[in-house]
Amino acid sequence: MTFADKMVSESNARIKAGNNPNDLRDPQVYEIVKQDEELWSIYARKEEYSPAGLDNHGRFTHASSSCKDISNPRLSQYLVDKGFRAQYPDNKKFAVCLTHDVDEIYPPISHELISSFYHMKNLDFNGLKNQLLWKRMGKESSPYWNFKEIMALEESFDAKSTFYFMAARRDVKRFRYDVEPLEHELGFIADMGWEVGLHGGYYAYDNLEEIKKEKLRLETALGKDVIGYRNHYLRFKVPDTWELLAKAGFKYDATLGYEDAVGFRNGMCHPFRPFNLNNGRYIDILEIPLCIMDTTLWGHKSQTGGLWPTVESLIGVAEKYGGVLTLLWHNNMFNCPFRDPLCKLYGKILALAQERNAWLTSAYEIWRWWNDY
Repeated sequence: MTFADKMVSESNARIKAGNNPNDLRDPQVYEIVKQDEELWSIYARKEEYSPAGLDNHGRFTHASSSCKDISNPRLSQYLVDKGFRAQYPDNKKFAVCLTHDVDEIYPPISHELISSFYHMKNLDFNGLKNQLLWKRMGKESSPYWNFKEIMALEESFDAKSTFYFMAARRDVKRFRYDVEPLEHELGFIADMGWEVGLHGGYYAYDNLEEIKKEKLRLETALGKDVIGYRNHYLRFKVPDTWELLAKAGFKYDATLGYEDAVGFRNGMCHPFRPFNLNNGRYIDILEIPLCIMDTTLWGHKSQTGGLWPTVESLIGVAEKYGGVLTLLWHNNMFNCPFRDPLCKLYGKILALAQERNAWLTSAYEIWRWWNDY
């Protein structure tokens, strides 16, 4: 009997004994992947330890990777073919993890000008008025102070999501916002059952002290612990960022995805425990890999054959393998007339996922479910 067969047999025994059958959540599952050197290298992101080249933001890109086909999660397929499965609450077939990076709360001048043009072009004078006068009506009238609207849309599909807020005091482009004035809004989001996570600053991903400072600042404004993280610009260093996040007290990360391509960066459409090849140990944090980011989808639509076919295909993949499809839709895609196609696409995704019996939920709920093995 092979090691893989032994693992399947033991998993079936646990099921018969009445234990939780979600064996894909068992950390021991990853040991099976080690039997295939190529798959293990993809899983552990071996090529990112000594990358040949990084982009101008210090990111490892899909263009630099030797793994070009990321539309199929090879490792998840391998595990499912071995007999492993993931089950979800209420007999859902798969999960769609809904997340929002809050990069902007107040539109920059460039957005105001473009949005105003679109309002005038469409003879939307009411929208034009709101776009031009929101500052006079108060900060909460900003088009991007739109969390309640996003939550209402998700609630109509019986869904919840995660909002990652920034707490950095500096940024590569411009200062974004202070988190303290959002104290009431953060409390409302959390009280309603949505998650507030940290959107780590541009300079945080390789700096433990900066990560800790930002975490404390957000927790002080929120009034509770923050366990989830995604870094700004998807800046990430394998395996260092995982190690730093674990040391800072985070329970999960949701950064691992590409800026220049949609798909499955390490061949997993399931959450997983990262492995540090430098010390031969698993890292005490759960990675909920990012699959689709709105701006990436939009920016590369000509190469992917269009927005909807790409999204529909990836949803089908997650459904086939009982996986978790993680979406990143920035809050400034909503109430933004020149990005309206992406806003509408988000609602279309929710509708299709609900139709296919997906669990539409936040990263926190994914972590809690996966952690409760």
